[in-house]
Amino acid sequence: MSSPDLDLWLKVLAKIEAQLQRGQFITWFKDTTVLGRDGATVVIGLPLPMFLNWHLEHYRTLTLDTLREIDPTIEHIVYQVDVGLKDDPLRTLRLLEHFPEKQKMRKLPNKSEMKIAEGLTSKMGNSRYTLENFVVGANNRLAHAACLSVAAQPGGKYNPLFLYGGVGLGKTHLLQATGNAILRTTPNARILYTTSEDATNQVIEAIQHQKMEQLRRRYREVDVFIIDDVQFLVNKERTQEEIFHTLNTLLEDHKQVIISSDRAPKELSGLQDRLVSRFERGMIADLSQPDYETRYAILAEKSKEYGLLLDQKVVAYIAEHATRSIRQLEGILMQAVAQYELEHCVPTVKSIADMMLKLGDEPVVLQEPDTGFVSPPAHAVSFQELMEGVSRYYSVSVSDIIGQSRVREVLVPRHIAMYMGKKHLRMSFVRLGESFSNRDHTTVMHAVTKITNKLAEDPQLLREVRTLEREVGFVER
Repeated sequence: MSSPDLDLWLKVLAKIEAQLQRGQFITWFKDTTVLGRDGATVVIGLPLPMFLNWHLEHYRTLTLDTLREIDPTIEHIVYQVDVGLKDDPLRTLRLLEHFPEKQKMRKLPNKSEMKIAEGLTSKMGNSRYTLENFVVGANNRLAHAACLSVAAQPGGKYNPLFLYGGVGLGKTHLLQATGNAILRTTPNARILYTTSEDATNQVIEAIQHQKMEQLRRRYREVDVFIIDDVQFLVNKERTQEEIFHTLNTLLEDHKQVIISSDRAPKELSGLQDRLVSRFERGMIADLSQPDYETRYAILAEKSKEYGLLLDQKVVAYIAEHATRSIRQLEGILMQAVAQYELEHCVPTVKSIADMMLKLGDEPVVLQEPDTGFVSPPAHAVSFQELMEGVSRYYSVSVSDIIGQSRVREVLVPRHIAMYMGKKHLRMSFVRLGESFSNRDHTTVMHAVTKITNKLAEDPQLLREVRTLEREVGFVER
């Protein structure tokens, strides 16, 4: 891009920024530029295909008017997608120079390793992990709050901090985010992030080369010691011994220690009792499986990070069916991003369902193009049990639910019963219609679609349905 084009675009951005909310400006104008000019026409470059429709619909007039204000000879603009624009470091630097107040937007260098002492490196430095972009829910609120406290006061009352939870629930994110937060406030802090596997390898290498004393000194000279996946130290006696003495030294010197594991300290059989005792003296916080609302929020946040706007139905579908871990959610989302960028196809519920099947996730049965249904549970619930459960929950008789009443107090339970009959019992629309006083199958289709759409936008209804699913027996309590 030539210098005049860059200067022109910087002037345009300065004016547009003043008219938009900061989040909108950063989301939709980051990585944009002027690719060139043909007489009175300016060619504007966009970094992703998904930006095209959004700019055409929301920002085309604003951009053209702004360009004309700066240069009245400009009459037209055209957009061109150029994926090479995404995260261009030189252009980003020029933008930061032009908007000095945006310097705070710069992130830590995205390094895979960081030298912290002679002969000792840390894997810290992944700028994607921050405490601000960690999605907080009921499943991880305590762990996140503890990390915030540690970041504000390393070596304080939460020392050591022990986080535990299953695979893919965000432990590594929190560990590295806490280290990143400390580095932002104390740039010279010596922070060592390592996995138990790497620690074991370092101990083995030090033994082989008779350098244990040097390794000990290096480990014990850090300000923050973070060790991930400590469960892999099981039965590695020599490494456990070195870690124990390292922790003792660091804690006595009021240096911060942060540890993660896939289980609570008391469940780590195969670790020395004294090491487990050390873990238990500090703050212990768990990360459990995220609930539907948290999964939905995670997807919404990650979608914004990747610059992909997903339909609410698609987000709701992924959140409902990808229940194993956050890692699973991100994997499906990345597949959706790749599909959009490489094939220029907007993800739909149907395409996501097909994708999940190809990835080997839980079987998903799609009987309608835009609605997803899961296989029935192993402990089969009967239609009668479903109706009795809905009746109890809403205090409406089964005969009223099945009958012809049109009052709202009956309509909502009836529609929910139809929705659950379709989703969990996999009853056909025709059979459901017959079960509800011989209603036409299109009436049932309308009810199921209505509830499906409302679940994506009505948190109260979502909570009711989730509670009812547990009470009836479709979902484990």
